Amino acid sequence: MNFRRGRSREEPEINFIPLIDVLLVILIFLMVTTTYSKFAELKINLPAAQGEQAKTKSSEITVAVAANGEMAVGEAKLAAGDKAALLNKLKDDAAGKSDVIVIVNADAKATHQSVVTVMEAAREAGLNQLTFATRSQ
Repeated sequence: MNFRRGRSREEPEINFIPLIDVLLVILIFLMVTTTYSKFAELKINLPAAQGEQAKTKSSEITVAVAANGEMAVGEAKLAAGDKAALLNKLKDDAAGKSDVIVIVNADAKATHQSVVTVMEAAREAGLNQLTFATRSQ
């Protein structure tokens, strides 16, 4: 018994409208969430100069600060937080020299207070030029 005699088989068709809707939503999402980088450059022509090197090199005093707060001025080790000894050592090393630069080599885990102590001692010793040493990565 064939009950489907008069009916012909319909071919399935693919409906593209939901596919287009989904693609438009994805496209809009990608456009909104994309970040654009703008690289700005300054084209500078630096002037050229000819001159002699400085005849007198400024002297440097290196102060190392360890993670536990201990300090070293040159080869002399100082106790942690001993500002008076640090001040005396800086004054002794800078005696009779002009344009002395204090270079602070502080450990990454050194306390902020120990670095401020070095800065205060350098100021009290009359050493106004201070720089911090870093390492490149």
